[in-house]
Amino acid sequence: MISRRDFVIAAMAAGMLASGARGAFAQAARAGRMTQDDILRFDPVGTLTILHTTDLHAQLEPIYFREPSVNIGVGEARGLPPHLVDEAFLAYYKIAAGGPEAYSLTSLDFDALAGTYGRMGGADRIATLVKAIRAARGEGNVLLLDGGDGLQGSWSSLQTKGEDMVRVFSALGLDAMVGHWEFTYGAERVQEIVDKAPFAFLAQNIRSAEWQEPVFEARKMFERGGARVAVIGQAFPRTPISNPRWMIPDWEFGLREEELQKQVDEARAAGADVVVLLSHNGFDVDRKLAGRVKGLDVVLTAHTHDALPAPVMVGSTLLIATGSHGKFISRLDLDVKDGKVAGFRYGLLPVFSDAIAPDAQMAALVKELRAPYAADLGRVVGQAGSLLYRRGNFNGTFDDMICQAMIAERDAEIALSPGFRWGGTLRPGDPITFEAIANATAITYPACYRNMMTGKQLKDVLEDVADNIFNADPYFQGGGDMVRVGGVGYAIDIGQPMGRRISDLTYLKTGQPLDPSKTYAVAGWASVNQGVEGPPIWELVERYVAATKTVDIAPTASVKVSGA
Repeated sequence: MISRRDFVIAAMAAGMLASGARGAFAQAARAGRMTQDDILRFDPVGTLTILHTTDLHAQLEPIYFREPSVNIGVGEARGLPPHLVDEAFLAYYKIAAGGPEAYSLTSLDFDALAGTYGRMGGADRIATLVKAIRAARGEGNVLLLDGGDGLQGSWSSLQTKGEDMVRVFSALGLDAMVGHWEFTYGAERVQEIVDKAPFAFLAQNIRSAEWQEPVFEARKMFERGGARVAVIGQAFPRTPISNPRWMIPDWEFGLREEELQKQVDEARAAGADVVVLLSHNGFDVDRKLAGRVKGLDVVLTAHTHDALPAPVMVGSTLLIATGSHGKFISRLDLDVKDGKVAGFRYGLLPVFSDAIAPDAQMAALVKELRAPYAADLGRVVGQAGSLLYRRGNFNGTFDDMICQAMIAERDAEIALSPGFRWGGTLRPGDPITFEAIANATAITYPACYRNMMTGKQLKDVLEDVADNIFNADPYFQGGGDMVRVGGVGYAIDIGQPMGRRISDLTYLKTGQPLDPSKTYAVAGWASVNQGVEGPPIWELVERYVAATKTVDIAPTASVKVSGA
């Protein structure tokens, strides 16, 4: 339930934004259009501007991306942003239905509004906005930061081990970034990128396993707008659990809250006027962290792909959530006086690709980077007969397509697909290209396995993942979404403890309860174990789509959720 205090804070933040980007949206909605000038219109304060991108997942071109219709908060986060969707989200932020903000921030009427407002993102459009803001504010007054998951998520990034995005970030003039999926290229490749990139790669919470020494630079001081800004990096703390440990065997992660406090204190002692945590913890983890670590002015949060049009305040700390896939850039203006933040103004700038003129230099770079893979990327495999999306706590229709492909192509009874959030949305009638498939599957450990599992083992897997998602303590959450299931249905009671959330497991082919002692053929992919055998997932999905021709999938009704 939303407390009165949180409601008042949201209302105050929204009021502060009215003269900035939010006012432009309202004006554009009334006019029935959105222009580049509308997006850039902003009433500046102070002399320091921080720009934030995150979770781009290597998307160089504009895409459609539907926001979740299910985003469940537990514990103290229940009923609070970012765990509000659709009508509740619009009501909380006082956003009118049917306009550009509603389209970009919710799933309501997505297909219809997509026809009006078009695709979002694109490196060349982001470059246009960044250059325009730098020109207006002055090069020396703007700090550009990225929250990680930028170098992974597309076919060209997989083939180049992130080199395409390193070149894009370099061309953007990025100042610093942190990491998560970047580590799935392996320790040697990450170190190679860090050594040659012109921007900083920060991570205060990674240590060498043997000597417990820092692996990366923890923080960096920047002088912008007459202020000294300390940026502290926080990599995804559960990387060796969520992703293959064997790819980074000599590195240890974790939250390292006490070490973070030391970094803040040292930054202040070194003369920092502003302290920024560039984080990939996930929103709820960062909300708790901001209440425990003293001296943070700003937390730029990431990982959970949340896009919020106003900061969330934890004491005097601003939590900024910028979304994913290049849909948004966050602009935060800070008025710094006498060594501290005296005021701010914020705007979540939507990257409407049809409204923004592509930057010529970045457009040429993107074309160059994609050229070696153009034939594969443009190959049409089939057609979307329904909206295909994957964002949300539970199954999305794109995930259901992947599960159906595994069942068909691996002769399985049940399929398990990881709760990944990255990959675009396809509208009914859109071609299903190989690029669209790769955008949801391009990882360095793509083997699709086929194992035998008992009904009890399957329940144990679902219980374990559910506790990782819905544990009431954010520090025990992985910040992901539930594993997607095919061929089986179940009920989940969010409010129950570990081991008691999952019930009523049903084998959908027969409609009968899953037998705890019986073994079933289960197909899955993205196992974190080393040496997993099986064809890459994108090959299976391509074969399935080619055989099916038109993929028409209704949202699943086989997962029953209660206790939220």
